[in-house]
Amino acid sequence: MSRPLRKLGFLTIGLFDGADPRPGHESTLEIIKLGEDLGFDSAWVRHRHLQYGISSPVAVLAAASQRTATIELGTAVIPLGWENPLRLAEDLATVDLLSGGRLNPGVSVGPPMHYDKVQGALYPDTASSEDFTYRRVERLLDFVRGEPATDFSGTEGFEVFSHRVEPHSPGLGSRMWYGGASLRSAQWAGEHGMNFLTSSVVKAEESEDFADIQLSHIRTFRAHHPDGDKARVSQGLVVIPTDSATSEQKAKYLAYAAKRTPRTTSPQGPARMLFSIDYVGTAAEIAERLHAHAAFQEIDEVAFALPFSFDHPDYVQILTDIATKLGPALGRFA
Repeated sequence: MSRPLRKLGFLTIGLFDGADPRPGHESTLEIIKLGEDLGFDSAWVRHRHLQYGISSPVAVLAAASQRTATIELGTAVIPLGWENPLRLAEDLATVDLLSGGRLNPGVSVGPPMHYDKVQGALYPDTASSEDFTYRRVERLLDFVRGEPATDFSGTEGFEVFSHRVEPHSPGLGSRMWYGGASLRSAQWAGEHGMNFLTSSVVKAEESEDFADIQLSHIRTFRAHHPDGDKARVSQGLVVIPTDSATSEQKAKYLAYAAKRTPRTTSPQGPARMLFSIDYVGTAAEIAERLHAHAAFQEIDEVAFALPFSFDHPDYVQILTDIATKLGPALGRFA
């Protein structure tokens, strides 16, 4: 490896039962606490609207911040098409302060999924005029970084007003991440001084080899970032070590990966999205494959994604094996 692994993280979708949603949310919080106890550097939550996954990651991470003390807490990612950047900036700064500066907000841009079906509920009066371009991210960055939100400030009666979003968390601006899958998004994130999240799906623009495409995104991002090769990139692949898994769990994991394998063989759909394989096997086997991964060789942070549909005991086993077996094999905790 050209870069030793410096930060080990994981990502969870936080599934729950629609008829009884609290246990699923509690499970997510327990998994985050377990991650801290195992020595993980970061825990990330996905974002799902009108589904049975975390719809309010900032609220969940606010709760997690009060149950943990050291682990970094991230979102991967908040789709800004569903958000008002000013209001989101207030929430992010509040949770960052409550966590002691541990929040790592990851965002993406574009129209909300199934926009034609939800626009009447989401933006009943402004659906046709909403801006879902990178400008929406720029607005969020400006507010988080303390740029003026209004030209009014001062005292009015007994109330004091600020010209910027309050509270302001000074370090948060440097911990903003962009989740990108294309060369354009990688370049844009670099030019705007963000960190870069690259996941298990990329856009097949210049190649049909996943590792080569992801590598080109990493290099493009760093080539346009003020920090160059030191700019932060986190790679999120689905990694399932089986060292301590039961025979039933191993069969379950292999069946899960096999079902998803066909989509990894060629670009999917008009957007030509290409998916990574899921890495299932012993920690030693997975480490060997990652060491040979062209993109993995150029990063020093990971947020390994937990599979969508597994059970709480499965996540406990997977996280424990990542921390105790795979992490050391990759140079972390060694």
